Amino acid sequence: MLAQDPNFVAPEIEWWHLSPILTLVGGALLLLLVGALTLRWPKGLYGIVTILTAAVAGVFAFLQWGDIDDNGPATIVDGALAYDHLTLFLTMTICAALVLVALVTIDELAIAGKDAPEMYAMFLVAATGGIVMASANDMIVLFLGLETLSLALYVLAASYRTPESQESGLKYFVLGGFASAVFLYGIALVYGGTQSTNISEIAASFTTNVSLDGDSTLVLAGLALLIVGLGFKVAAVPFHVWSPDVYQGAPNQVTAFMASVGKAAAFAAMLRVLLVALPFQRDDWRPVIWVLAVLSLVIGSLLAAVQTDVKRMLAYSSVSHAGFILVGVEAAGHAGPNSGMESVVEYLLFYSVLTIGSFAVVAVVAHSNGGDTSISAFNGLARRRPAVTLALTVFLLAQAGVPFTTGFVAKFGVIQAAVDVNSYAIGIIAMLSAVIAAFMYLRIMVSAWLTTDDTDAPKEQVPFATALAVGVAAVFTVVVGIYPEWLLEAAESVAIYAR
Repeated sequence: MLAQDPNFVAPEIEWWHLSPILTLVGGALLLLLVGALTLRWPKGLYGIVTILTAAVAGVFAFLQWGDIDDNGPATIVDGALAYDHLTLFLTMTICAALVLVALVTIDELAIAGKDAPEMYAMFLVAATGGIVMASANDMIVLFLGLETLSLALYVLAASYRTPESQESGLKYFVLGGFASAVFLYGIALVYGGTQSTNISEIAASFTTNVSLDGDSTLVLAGLALLIVGLGFKVAAVPFHVWSPDVYQGAPNQVTAFMASVGKAAAFAAMLRVLLVALPFQRDDWRPVIWVLAVLSLVIGSLLAAVQTDVKRMLAYSSVSHAGFILVGVEAAGHAGPNSGMESVVEYLLFYSVLTIGSFAVVAVVAHSNGGDTSISAFNGLARRRPAVTLALTVFLLAQAGVPFTTGFVAKFGVIQAAVDVNSYAIGIIAMLSAVIAAFMYLRIMVSAWLTTDDTDAPKEQVPFATALAVGVAAVFTVVVGIYPEWLLEAAESVAIYAR
């Protein structure tokens, strides 16, 4: 028996603050354990449990919002996790996205005849990793969250026994493993330069130690590797090469999850690393983010416009959206108060809902066309399913940034943040790329509304859960696009601690 160190003091565990994470973990364990020990549950019950679990976790996060207003941000679990508005806002974002994805998954698995608890459990595990990434106050904890999310996504991408799904999972695993290794090496170099992996201590080390030779070479090298690793996770050019094939090959609900929760978690990690841990290196990393943003905006928009498969279009569209979010990150990197960080978290929430709604409609069309997601499969959709086409139009117009939608609020927010800090060039490039991307969205709308199919195409079946997810996403996109003030105020409070 090992003797206990008499000097060891166990850290205090703030169970209430950890309740969203514990709820998701508990839901995953419940599905796996009880699902393995019982007969197959009634149709849709696995999904309902997942939805309730995500909803409860989101409510727990919401109930804690006022505590930070009253007492201010803090760190918990001996400084391993941050307890602030950024953590809670992104926790609610991830939980909301998980609810919508679970609704779509109920019908997707039923149609495929694969209704089982494993995929839902993987969604809950991945969401847990995403929340850990959003709340991490230590680089090692951040890496653990990243790997929890990534490993679950690798399994999810390859979860269908089809050549496309297997190829998708393999490509994602190989390239994702390489990116994780680069990210971990970056953490090691930053540790070598600062003697700490704690994010708060890393930032403090640059205020207490002054180097006459400038920043440590190790820190700068580590910063470069961290940006490479995070650039892969957010699918920014030139680290985006995995996304078109993975998005196209993965099951529709998994693609929606990757595009929403995966991107939100990755950008949360980027905010923690660049703005909280390494703000004093802003003059070094901001030009790199500027270049990544411009490349993602231009190349993502141009390549999306020439695709013939809608899932690949939306994959390149996600690259373009990553560019818009990077515009907000670049703006947040300027010294002094600015709206960069709040514009980023707004964008992540709005885009998550948009992209899940879009992929839900793609799933509806694909099932009635033998899995075909080419743009020709959408021909005449308005004649067969006008309500679904209207919802798709809302999502596409929002992604194009048309007023009275959340997409307009999101894009206006990041461009305004850039203009406020005098980054006029990147703001102009973002607006021009939005015009280019609009062509791609218009192509899909023209196909659905104005192009007639030559054959007697069957009427698409729209299962209840998918219809509910599409309807909720469409209503949210329009209503919040018209009345966004309450969410903008919540997002504004996210950035207070960073000012």
